[in-house]
Amino acid sequence: MERKIDVVTLVPRTCAIRQALEAWGQQQLAWPLLVEKPGRTKAEAPRRWHGQSVMRQVEVEYSDQRVVQEEVRFVVGHSSQLAQQQAQSYAAAQVQEAEAVAAHVRQVPARWFACQPDAEAALAEYEGRGQGRRGRRPRPWRYHTLRYGIRAESRRTRRARRGRPAKTEPAPTESGYRVVVEVEGLRHPEEDNGWTVLATTVRPEEGTDTEILQAYHDQTTTVEPGFRWIKNPAAIAPVWLEKPERIAALAMLTVIGLLVSSIMQRQVRLYLHTHNQQVPGNKGATATPTAVVVLSWFAQVALVQ
Repeated sequence: MERKIDVVTLVPRTCAIRQALEAWGQQQLAWPLLVEKPGRTKAEAPRRWHGQSVMRQVEVEYSDQRVVQEEVRFVVGHSSQLAQQQAQSYAAAQVQEAEAVAAHVRQVPARWFACQPDAEAALAEYEGRGQGRRGRRPRPWRYHTLRYGIRAESRRTRRARRGRPAKTEPAPTESGYRVVVEVEGLRHPEEDNGWTVLATTVRPEEGTDTEILQAYHDQTTTVEPGFRWIKNPAAIAPVWLEKPERIAALAMLTVIGLLVSSIMQRQVRLYLHTHNQQVPGNKGATATPTAVVVLSWFAQVALVQ
């Protein structure tokens, strides 16, 4: 007997359909309460999600490369507590990045170029357009916009001859170029925070909006935390692979590492839930620590042989 496997997944913010649904949601006056959860800590207020589901026509690509228009169900939810948390996280990250940007701004004009082509090559390198770049332009700055330009100027140099110069002799100078940079902090609109957009194959008659959102929140290991693990704790450096077998090998090692991390996190959370205990986390005591927090407990452990 064939069984249907339904999917509930988070829609990335880069997708046009999510941006359109968030814009649509901002125009709604009131939404029903879908999910209410206690705060992560005793001092934190309960977290509430309001929203509803809508049906939209989107392009769907099948394994045989067919692209057709299909009607897909989206659950759009908003949490004011989540919006406040995201706003605070964005502001803190922007302040932290500002220190690195300030150091970069001091280094860029310090370089001197004798000819304009050299300055243009350096500008292209700063903008990610240098030779050897593949794919999309890199974005080293997530919370600031940097605009580069070239400025022609002159500076004093040492005299070619030894001795005291005559009073009427002009100071020796040389012409050159510098790369200048302007910095602007990226503004993050408050109305863009706190949104959750889920795409699902579950029909409305098979599952309510509350059940869909609750099922997504109840997942202890999902694709999204896995990507976060790869980007930060896993610390996988960019690597260029051409052979399919090497790509498959890297993918297998990454998945194995993700599985070990997920199992470790699951077992610790299961133990804490069974014994009704909490442990120190990043923001106080918690019963749902991440694998990164668990590993941090053993940072001071040293192996003595």
